[in-house]
Amino acid sequence: MTRAVLAGLTLAALPVLLLVAMLAANQLAPRDFVGLTLALVAIAIGFAQVALTDLFRLADPADSPRLWPFTRVAALVAARERAAVAALQGNAAALRTDRAILDALPDPLLVLTGERALEYANAAARQTLGSQMPAVLRHPTLRGAMDRVYSGQKTVETVELLLPVPVPRDLHATVIDLGGGARDGRVALVFADRTAARAVERMRADFVANASHELRTPLASLIGFIETLQGPAADDAPAQQRFLRIMAEQASRMNRLIDDLLSLSRIELMEHLAPSERIDLAPLLARTLQGLEPRRVLAEATVLCSVAENLPSVSADRDQIEQVLQNLLDNALKYGGPGATVRVSLTEASGGRWPARPGVVLAVSDDGPGIARAHLPRLTERFYRVDRGRSRAEGGTGLGLAIVKHIVNRHRGQLAIDSEEGAGSTFSIWLPMAG
Repeated sequence: MTRAVLAGLTLAALPVLLLVAMLAANQLAPRDFVGLTLALVAIAIGFAQVALTDLFRLADPADSPRLWPFTRVAALVAARERAAVAALQGNAAALRTDRAILDALPDPLLVLTGERALEYANAAARQTLGSQMPAVLRHPTLRGAMDRVYSGQKTVETVELLLPVPVPRDLHATVIDLGGGARDGRVALVFADRTAARAVERMRADFVANASHELRTPLASLIGFIETLQGPAADDAPAQQRFLRIMAEQASRMNRLIDDLLSLSRIELMEHLAPSERIDLAPLLARTLQGLEPRRVLAEATVLCSVAENLPSVSADRDQIEQVLQNLLDNALKYGGPGATVRVSLTEASGGRWPARPGVVLAVSDDGPGIARAHLPRLTERFYRVDRGRSRAEGGTGLGLAIVKHIVNRHRGQLAIDSEEGAGSTFSIWLPMAG
């Protein structure tokens, strides 16, 4: 009997605990509180009566008049649980729909909690920011804007960000209060990549400045020869042929210069966008060497090629990597001198002077006169020439290595130059393995 009474009292306390739990979980509306309280009190009394008479001998508890309040409340709770589950399922479906819409947006979007933890990043944010996302969120300018929005000073704040690595990028960021205020504190960050627009502006200015500077000399030569042909050499056939040949060379030089300037501008315009195509460097190198065969024969040079087996693929722009190969091999043939030996190699490398992640190293070496150490840091600058007279005589524009540098930067690779006077030069490029 004692155990039955204890069991009945325990069961009598359960409805009260159930009521408290339901209120804590917001399962009950205030208007239902009074009615359910009375019903639960009746249940408690019913359980106590059952315990005193003989709790465990009821043949069918559902038929006992003393248990009807429990049946009623149980049905109500079950109905509310079903409604809550349905509501959660509906909310989950709505959330999936909302996230699908956000993932389709072209601009990066982040949502932060009140504690400034990342809650959501759409597809554009994951692709554009990637591993740089934590660094972006720690940017001092952006943190200042977030502080003003979180503190309630502003509901919307816009700032301009400059990210220096892995390549310079210009971002326009908007911090938006999502309406939670101090209670919620969630904010949205919307980014617009202005890198391409800024690059176009710089490209226009640089093109005008560089073109006007570099084209001045050949234009002056052309004007001088034209005046000579119109005056003293008007009837001098041998002089006309000589002058026309020089004029053709100067015009060809201007054409190469403009082509290289436009090529460099296009590369800089896309430098912030890493390529995604998977390519094998060995076939590309073989095709490039085949295309340069007439140039090799003219220079009477020997090209030795070494390619390691089972090289991994790299993420690269095929045309741009081919341009890198052409520029480096052309420089080696051009400055190696007649009868030079050019060595080209492809090897797998990681660590040491290169990044720890796996990659492929392309190296082009010549046995030419080499380059003084003082010139090495500036070799990739636009229009920088170690020997200006020789460079122009060889048809160089001074932009070849600048193009190589910007292509390597776009591929998130590294360029190394090793040279000593009298010992030749080696240009090495590391490209990361395709992920």
